[in-house]
Amino acid sequence: MTLLDEYKTYLENEDLSALTVIGYVADTRLFMDWFAKNNREEFALENVTPSDVREYRSYLQDTEKRKASTVNRKLAALAALMRWALKTKQIVVDPTENVKSVKQLVATPRWLDKHEQFALQRAIEKDLQLAQLRYPRRYVTRRRDASLILFLLHTGLRLSEVVALELNDVQISERKGSVLVRRGKGNKERSVPLNSEARNAIQDWLASRPQGSDTFVWIAVEASAEDGISGRTVQRILQRYAQDAELQELTPHILRHSFAKNLANKNVGLEKIAALLGHASLNTTRIYVTPDTRDLERAVEQLEP
Repeated sequence: MTLLDEYKTYLENEDLSALTVIGYVADTRLFMDWFAKNNREEFALENVTPSDVREYRSYLQDTEKRKASTVNRKLAALAALMRWALKTKQIVVDPTENVKSVKQLVATPRWLDKHEQFALQRAIEKDLQLAQLRYPRRYVTRRRDASLILFLLHTGLRLSEVVALELNDVQISERKGSVLVRRGKGNKERSVPLNSEARNAIQDWLASRPQGSDTFVWIAVEASAEDGISGRTVQRILQRYAQDAELQELTPHILRHSFAKNLANKNVGLEKIAALLGHASLNTTRIYVTPDTRDLERAVEQLEP
């Protein structure tokens, strides 16, 4: 059995995904080939030094012109190799231990800007008007779809959280309201206040919602009223609205990100945004105050005469 075969077996036993295992083995093979060519000697684990790792990093950046994310992925594969070698006592010092990864731009999540949110709102309104005029039997379903999407946009709930909402989790009065998320990420419970848009959305739906079920808020109208709506159904609804609004992409997470970005643009503090989203760490929330490409474009456009 070759070194790469042994390493592959180790990775598989570490319960890594098949794609990760394939990628790590391929990246390791590339490093071994580079090592032999660069140093004019056969690759051996015990011969790899920190200088080799730093030189390989420079080679990937300067010669191969690789992106920071690609360089870091290849360094991660090399670090995994050396951890295995250390664990199996094939080496006594890890040459990757003090070699820093390449700093890379933080990938900002995709959200809808104001123009895109307007296009979505308009597509929803047109859909409801058309259903009332031409397809009255479908109106209840369309009302559910419209209210659900607007509710997601104005609450920032995750897909799993919104489909699990039960009627008893909703509290609404004339001027305020809230929903109780019983099992958020990490099995954490939180209460999310509802603004007027979210209250209107859910109240419009409850006024049209078929009777016969006292459990889920969002139900499968076409099927039994006892069944909650599925995540796949929500995704299909979003795809339809994305097409109607001419949006490139529309997912529950994009609506969640849009809610958070709207809050950040109104100078709401990170602690409050994190509490509303159910984030365990402020570092997760910090992405919403990190300028994205569109923010930077608008910034430089302000200098134009």
